[in-house]
Amino acid sequence: MSFGMRFFYAVFFALLAVPAFGYIDPGTGSMLFSFITGIAVTLFFFCKNFIIKIRTGGLFSRAAAGQSKRHSLVIYSEGRQYWNVFSPVLEELARRGVPCMYYSSDEGDPGLGFASPHIKTECIGKGNAAFRVLNFLEAELCLMTTPGLDVLQLKRSPGVGRYAHILHSTVDAGLYKLFSFDYFDSMLLTGPAQIEGIRELERKRGTPEKELIVCGCTYLDALASRTALPKEKEKTVLVAPSWGPNGILTRFGLKLLEPLAKSSYRVIIRPHPQSFISEAPLIARLKEALAPWPRVEWNDDTENIGALSRSDIMISDFSGVIFDYAFLFGRPIFCPEFEFDVRAYEASDLDQGSWSLRAIRELSLPLESSFTDIEAALDRASARKDIGETINRLKDQACRYSGEAGKRSADAICAMLH
Repeated sequence: MSFGMRFFYAVFFALLAVPAFGYIDPGTGSMLFSFITGIAVTLFFFCKNFIIKIRTGGLFSRAAAGQSKRHSLVIYSEGRQYWNVFSPVLEELARRGVPCMYYSSDEGDPGLGFASPHIKTECIGKGNAAFRVLNFLEAELCLMTTPGLDVLQLKRSPGVGRYAHILHSTVDAGLYKLFSFDYFDSMLLTGPAQIEGIRELERKRGTPEKELIVCGCTYLDALASRTALPKEKEKTVLVAPSWGPNGILTRFGLKLLEPLAKSSYRVIIRPHPQSFISEAPLIARLKEALAPWPRVEWNDDTENIGALSRSDIMISDFSGVIFDYAFLFGRPIFCPEFEFDVRAYEASDLDQGSWSLRAIRELSLPLESSFTDIEAALDRASARKDIGETINRLKDQACRYSGEAGKRSADAICAMLH
């Protein structure tokens, strides 16, 4: 182990021991951890640069300053749920022979088994274990889906030349938590609808303009070839919410789910993956209450394509899965009527609010929050045939270059490296 890393661990563990949590989110974690990590990172790179200057000045024998574990390109994934985002990119980089280090926080991430002489892979653990690697990273370019760089625990490492964010959804910046993208240098966007909100936030906050490159949506490209999966033989409704106080599981819970369970529809409930962590008691209560209805199932598959393909209609809220469902399948969508609370979201700082919320209102049918006669409403929506033009128009704004996202993302990465 190098002197620098020995120094870091001595300082870090002497000052702080914080429990590890699996989800990296700008609104969670410890301010104390952030403060101590910032000090440790600064000291680490100060000492390292001092040693390099001594060595290159001749006080030591010709010890190479480049002995550190520096990479040209690092891709970081929080877990297997993002493999469809990164797989088209890695496949194209491997085809071009571009060296890459792929880090993941999930031992079950399929990306860790990616076979290529040009791609190295490593699991770096979750929470604080991941932060210890990422905050001391040395690379020319680091690409990630994780938002909130340099907000709390996830710091900009002085050893990284450029940070790039690749969007894992076709929603705009307005539906992300506050300060999600402020400190990235570049962003790979899925469509032009995402540009305006980012530029407005930059102007209002006085942050430098990021390089914004529309590359298309890699994960939709990965899923597009699998939309022919069979539907259920009986009529089926998919409940696919986001998480947090605006999510329909939190807002409505059994008020929505019980009428569905009593209907003649098969009900698939697919919560956001973060719900199983942040809203575990709520999920447990709902599961227990709905246990008497055998035609209600809970879905926690890593990929959403199976649940999407099996259903005739979807009920959601503000989740990006609405766009997945519309763009891949073109089937009816319901969204219960409620006032979206923009506090803690980037939309609170946007004059026109979120483009995605406006688009969702165009794509979906309103559902009265009393949920009376919900089965009849679902039956009527299933016959809806007038949505195709709206889907095509919004898809052109939210998701360009179908089938080309992996290639265009690799083009952008290679341009950043040279």
